[in-house]
Amino acid sequence: MDFFYNQLLDNNKEWAKNQVKRDPEFFKNLSHSQKPPVLWIGCADSRVPANEIIGARSGEVFVHRNIANMVIHSDMSMLSVLDYAVNILKVKHVIVCGHYGCGGVKAAMTNKPVGLIDNWIRHIKDTYRFHKSELDTIQEEDSRFDRFVELNVQEQVFDLAKTSIIQNAWENGQEIHLHGWVYSIQDGLIRDQKCTLKNNDSLDIVYQLEI
Repeated sequence: MDFFYNQLLDNNKEWAKNQVKRDPEFFKNLSHSQKPPVLWIGCADSRVPANEIIGARSGEVFVHRNIANMVIHSDMSMLSVLDYAVNILKVKHVIVCGHYGCGGVKAAMTNKPVGLIDNWIRHIKDTYRFHKSELDTIQEEDSRFDRFVELNVQEQVFDLAKTSIIQNAWENGQEIHLHGWVYSIQDGLIRDQKCTLKNNDSLDIVYQLEI
């Protein structure tokens, strides 16, 4: 096996040793259960590690990641994570976190075929279609790209609210806040998109299920 692979295993041993050195009960307490207050739906990009960029400890963030942090209603993986987080773990906050420079969003700005991912990117293109009048007025390509990333995050927050999982929880009086963030790899800071939703009244009536 190559050096890098072996280094990963050595790093793990060193990390585990340091955790016990700082807190001898760390793994004992962690193994009992998990009660994270946050579900993080983020991009699969390796430069955006959920726990690390918000200073969270192990056990504090339940995580689902995919290309371009999408909330797609036919995605059983995302829905399964969401259902478990909401109905079993009882998270209080669900955060959709995108990032500037996202490759998936960038690909959706072109018509060049990429491969299997083209089917996934089609959903990102829907966001462009919804906001075409605004995006087409932005002449500078990088600025238009950044705004596309922001709008995509905002649309995913609304798509979360449209799920029966979230609407059922709200109807049952469960406290869940949905948030949209965009992370900058350039400076390490998060931009809150100010699109927090916390009840069914946040949605257009056409989306409100009669539960």
